[in-house]
Amino acid sequence: MIRPRLLVTGAAGWLGRRLVDALVGGLPDHPPPPVLRDAAVRVFVRPEDARAVGADPRVEVMSGDLRDPADCARFCAGAEDAILFHTAGVIHPRRVREFYAVNVDATRRLVAAAVTAGVRRIVAVSSSAAAGCNPHPDHRFDETSVDRPYLHYGRSKMLMERAVQEAGTAGGPEAVVIRAPWFYGPGQPPRQTLFFRMVRDGKAPIVGRGDNLRSLAYVDDLCHGLVLAALAPHARGRTYWIADEHAYAMTEIVDTIERLLETEFGQRCTHRRLRVPAAAGTAAWLADRGLQAAGVYAQRLHVLSEIGQSIACCTDRAHRELGYAPAVTLEEGMRRSLRWVVDHGGLD
Repeated sequence: MIRPRLLVTGAAGWLGRRLVDALVGGLPDHPPPPVLRDAAVRVFVRPEDARAVGADPRVEVMSGDLRDPADCARFCAGAEDAILFHTAGVIHPRRVREFYAVNVDATRRLVAAAVTAGVRRIVAVSSSAAAGCNPHPDHRFDETSVDRPYLHYGRSKMLMERAVQEAGTAGGPEAVVIRAPWFYGPGQPPRQTLFFRMVRDGKAPIVGRGDNLRSLAYVDDLCHGLVLAALAPHARGRTYWIADEHAYAMTEIVDTIERLLETEFGQRCTHRRLRVPAAAGTAAWLADRGLQAAGVYAQRLHVLSEIGQSIACCTDRAHRELGYAPAVTLEEGMRRSLRWVVDHGGLD
């Protein structure tokens, strides 16, 4: 067993894989800082995902279940003074209770193991859902905003943040929380590829006028923000929003994807939108809330309830304290995403 300097949970997930790439070899727009060069990396995945991580000799792969304290202890063993990136979590489960079993309880067990092992810092990936939705169109979330979590996923991520932060204030590992918005890029999960096909086929839902704002982040920019948060001494105990400098209207996001599909990837687009009245978005939210109160999670209903909301943030603190600056524009990021999807047959 190596003595790792860097630990990564959720390494078989989309963000986790890109982060491991960033730590081991750098990414096109953000090479790794010299201090991380040749650092030993240990990653944690579910047993069924172990082959998805790759076979780099600098990466030690461990498999198990973060809900098991023994697996958490094994993962953190020998990791004194290491940095732990916690990207694991569940977004779209079948039952509401899974949000808390994975995002909250498993995080608490991981933190306890990190405390015992002497891990120096935990950089935990949270979500904009912990803050909720902007109360009015001109509002932007920052690190001082009052949290109004969006249903159970948002609440579970808020509680996850608290579990990490409480360990830091109790003399455990330094805690840094990164709140991520809607992020995208190569390697994206099937649900985002489906969104591209919906844009092409005229089925992308536009709720109301489509002028609601969404903060986005290209996945490599988000990984860069995580690395900066891991290395900045003054980031201890802080929370940071990592996103593009400005938010985008839903119509702008859909128009950008459609334009690239047609002009650069030879896809015939219908130039239609699935127009959904704002009242239908509200009805979806009420239905989603009712089902979740009964313990049931319906992914498509949840997405519809949220897609017409404004979820926009301000990244001034990350710019000022971490030196964070996104390098990839929306158009270039979507271009790279579409290239990956096309190369993998996702638009066939």
